Amino acid sequence: MVDLAPAPSARKAPASTPYAPKPWYTRLFNLSGKTVVGLVLGLYAVVSLYPFAYMVSAAFKTTDEVNAGNNLIPANPTLDTLIDTWNRLHFFDYFLNSLWVTGATTLGVIVIYSCAAYAFSVLRFRGKTLLFRLFLVLLFVPGVVTLLPVVMLENEMGILGTHLGLILPFINGSAPLAILLLTNAFNAVPGDLREAARVDGAGELRIFSRIYLPLARPALITIALLTAIPTWNEYQLTRVSLNDPTRYTLPIALQSLQQGDTVQYNTLMAAALIVVIPIIILFFSLQRYFVNGLVGAVKG
Repeated sequence: MVDLAPAPSARKAPASTPYAPKPWYTRLFNLSGKTVVGLVLGLYAVVSLYPFAYMVSAAFKTTDEVNAGNNLIPANPTLDTLIDTWNRLHFFDYFLNSLWVTGATTLGVIVIYSCAAYAFSVLRFRGKTLLFRLFLVLLFVPGVVTLLPVVMLENEMGILGTHLGLILPFINGSAPLAILLLTNAFNAVPGDLREAARVDGAGELRIFSRIYLPLARPALITIALLTAIPTWNEYQLTRVSLNDPTRYTLPIALQSLQQGDTVQYNTLMAAALIVVIPIIILFFSLQRYFVNGLVGAVKG
């Protein structure tokens, strides 16, 4: 006899419990933590931005007003200090030197280390991992440690005191960070694209220039900025190396404004403002690519 009784209903899943709000003390703790972090970051921002704000303020003050006190807002703003400093600095004479050194260094870093990063990311060769780690170790070597050996080597090569004697060390010093970021950026490129290009008969150079470089554009722009900014502002090696005033870059030219025993701080601040304006414009015009490049390189 067939049992026609309905089968017992399946056990119902327990009803989903509604979202339970966090206890008040947990919310208070989270809010307090965010408040403390916000205050610390705000204080750090004020401390970091104050010197720049003071530089801008002093550039629009007279010598007497700068010496009178530390008021951040000029009482009687004037453009005379900037105009006088511009004329005394001979901006364009030294600007071309800085532009040449910075541009050549940035181009050399992008060309050389993008090829190196492609090799570390894609190609297979003996000792690749060890060589890559040795490059990363150089990140922890202070530049001042290599200053004397670099000067002695350039003297033996006959390039001490020339712009080439600045460009080559600057390119070499950018190697660890450039290789690290670009290798991570190239690792993020899907390998299927390379294999498809190989099937179509493309060589390594074409794959590198047509696929990897365009996809790594944010990382390339990031490396360009991270190279151009310190190169433009570099003082130590430039001061030790250059002895011909016609080859001075802008940071070295600032010394020519200090005459006698009295320091005119408004003039120095105006000159510093003139020097950093080009690099600030460059950074803000490429800021979007800079942030994307850092995020992409870290994720890669």
